[in-house]
Amino acid sequence: MRFLILFLSVFCLSAPFAPAADDKKDPPPLKLSDDEKTLLDLTNAERAKEKLPPLKANPLLFQAARDHSANMAKKGEMKHVLDGKNPQDRLDAVHYDLRKCGENIAYSDGSSLQDIMKGWMNSKVHRENILDPAFAEVGIGVARNDKGEIYYTQDFGVAFEKP
Repeated sequence: MRFLILFLSVFCLSAPFAPAADDKKDPPPLKLSDDEKTLLDLTNAERAKEKLPPLKANPLLFQAARDHSANMAKKGEMKHVLDGKNPQDRLDAVHYDLRKCGENIAYSDGSSLQDIMKGWMNSKVHRENILDPAFAEVGIGVARNDKGEIYYTQDFGVAFEKP
């Protein structure tokens, strides 16, 4: 089996945004798949090497990352902008009140999760997202389509403090 890995990264900033009172929702309960847990552990291991605090799993970021990976898998396209929506649009849609965000995506036809992480760490922009000391939270999505292609998303965020 041949392995192919492709990677893309993006970074976004937001001006302060005060959601309407009815926009505030409790985050959905979070249960990680084995692959998501492994990628979270690998990500935090890389941060630990640099003496950075671990990223916390955020249910809203996970929802956005999972939805984006599923959409990429469905369309067979690895892009930060799909259906006219960029990472910030997707985070706004799940009501993540972001101050700063970043996104890493990858595509594989069978590489290990360790190889996906190694590829991200060997890329300057992906590495910068993973090791950005400002990021406190992460969401991860992994989706496979019927062709066996696997799409990965890491959404990094810093949320505004809630009053």
